[in-house]
Amino acid sequence: MTATRARAVAAKPTAADDDPTVKIVRTPPPPAPPTAPRRAQPAKPAARVGLSLALAGAFVVSAGVGTLGWVLWPRPAANPHTPAMPVPVTSAPVIPIAPPPATSPLEFQIATATEAHIRTHVATATTVFRFASNPNILVLDFASLRDQGLMLNRIGAFAEKATAPHDRVLTDAELDRVIQTSGDTIETFYYGHDYSAATVLLFFTLADRDSIRLNAHEETLRRLLLQEGWLREGKSAGLISVPRVGADARITADERATILHHELSHGEYFSNPIYAAYSHRFWTTVLTQAERNAVRKYLRSEAYDSANDELMENEAQAYLVFTQSPAFFTPAMMSLTPARRAELRSIFMRDIPVAWLRDDAAASQPDIAKASAK
Repeated sequence: MTATRARAVAAKPTAADDDPTVKIVRTPPPPAPPTAPRRAQPAKPAARVGLSLALAGAFVVSAGVGTLGWVLWPRPAANPHTPAMPVPVTSAPVIPIAPPPATSPLEFQIATATEAHIRTHVATATTVFRFASNPNILVLDFASLRDQGLMLNRIGAFAEKATAPHDRVLTDAELDRVIQTSGDTIETFYYGHDYSAATVLLFFTLADRDSIRLNAHEETLRRLLLQEGWLREGKSAGLISVPRVGADARITADERATILHHELSHGEYFSNPIYAAYSHRFWTTVLTQAERNAVRKYLRSEAYDSANDELMENEAQAYLVFTQSPAFFTPAMMSLTPARRAELRSIFMRDIPVAWLRDDAAASQPDIAKASAK
């Protein structure tokens, strides 16, 4: 948003001002009749009056800039018992409202879409959606796993991989080594990625600090997030990704739906502090120590940094509650019985503070129970 500035224009001279033959004669007023003397009123402290007017003027001016121009505060009424001060006769300035300057078109056009719409979308190029139920979640829909990996693998290593440092950004050669040693056989670390606005801000900050050369896909992501106002402190938002159906043999329509729903729960965690706190309480007070250890063990086997508590609790809520397909998760992977998984999910959903997750999960309850039994 571009602020506009108003420019003061002097009042136009009148004919009397231009013509030297025209004289303006002012007749003095008749003297006031004598009145009985009265006790002088104590004057208000000058400092307080000046401060009050200054504050009032500051408030009105700040409210007027960019909308209606300057607003002139009325003069206080003169005190009839104090001598009048000569006031110069001036014309009030005319402040025109300047038209806003032309703005360049946005580089990235982002459509707002529901989960159902995104689920059935077929990407022919990388597409960006704003999630309708939570506009602070951006969804990157990739046409290929290669495009997804080129844009997000380096951030994934920085944020989540146990074999990568988290205080600096990897070079191309270092990233290649992490990919080779991580056991990944696909072109992207994950079928779906998820990162907070704070994580991507730190990623780009450290890359610039160390003069790490990023690829064209990563620079495109930087421009997108700059356009969205994400690369600043204090932004609560979540970036997630999903591949198109057929990106490889495993990504069917059902598996894409599972990936999307799992990642959207991560997006809610990153963009909604209330939901993040709720997930934290679930992790620390509902799961037993043995269950938390089992979650860490499973995620460590998937090359996640299991020492990152926030990462662990975020993945726990996504897997245990919102990952329906047994092709991606079964309770046995975290040493749970189907009955215990169903119990944990029921506890989580009982007081969940997010309407769209609650409503969606309620509608999918039979599917979850069926998947948990496998």
